Amino acid sequence: MSVTPGPWATLLDFLSARMPGIAREEWERRMATGRVLDDAGRPVPADAPFRAGQHLHYYRDIPDEPVIPFEETILFQDDWLVVADKPHFLPVTPAGRYVQQSLLVRLKRRLGIHSLAPIHRIDRETAGLVLFAVQPATRDAYHALFRDRAVAKIYEALAPAPGALEFPRIHRSRVLDDENAFFRMVEAPGEPNSETRIELLEVRGTRARYRLKPLTGRRHQLRVNMNALGLPIVGDQLYPRVLRGPREPDDFRQPLQLLARAIAFTDPVTGAEREFESRRSLAWTAAASA
Repeated sequence: MSVTPGPWATLLDFLSARMPGIAREEWERRMATGRVLDDAGRPVPADAPFRAGQHLHYYRDIPDEPVIPFEETILFQDDWLVVADKPHFLPVTPAGRYVQQSLLVRLKRRLGIHSLAPIHRIDRETAGLVLFAVQPATRDAYHALFRDRAVAKIYEALAPAPGALEFPRIHRSRVLDDENAFFRMVEAPGEPNSETRIELLEVRGTRARYRLKPLTGRRHQLRVNMNALGLPIVGDQLYPRVLRGPREPDDFRQPLQLLARAIAFTDPVTGAEREFESRRSLAWTAAASA
């Protein structure tokens, strides 16, 4: 939201006048609880003077926003980096019907770091490691790690036993948006744009645990790759077929059995060798009944 000139003494006056659909008292409440921020991510008080050209940011309220009844864990924090261990079902950033119930907003409130920004993303349905930059000035240095593929990422998944398929194997394919469903991806003919190394770790009856090492980062890449091999990840509501649409309620009893297990890289700010591992685990028992 960009602030434009007008006869306002305070930012509260401006917001009340420009957005009359929201009561002045509600704007006061949002500002008092730190939901209106300046460009540096700092909360703006209700009596802050109006300045032309200023940019404001705020998190909208969503009526009846679903509550995600699982908590994140903070594994590491310093002046530059925060590493969180995300539960299943919690989105990394505000989107759609989730705002307050997103990892980013939860961490900003919990840590009081309003400049916090995710360095990368994982699916809402996936659990595990997510990295956040603390300082705006160093965000691009951390983003470059992922752009330049200078990060070693390891995932684990529960899926059907491999049958006649041999592992380890490298799976390369072309992953594109599904023209028939905007929330899905498909493998298509053509030049590969995704690559994943897949290893078999153990087999228990009809299920198996796999280690997945993505070299690329296409949306839903691991889920699509495993499904293409005839090994859809247990609990997947989109592959091989849609069992629950993006606006339908979650079934917390059947989480996607996919975990961002470990991540390693050379810290571009401190030069330290960083290695982090999730403390979460996949649910064999839940998988067997899924």
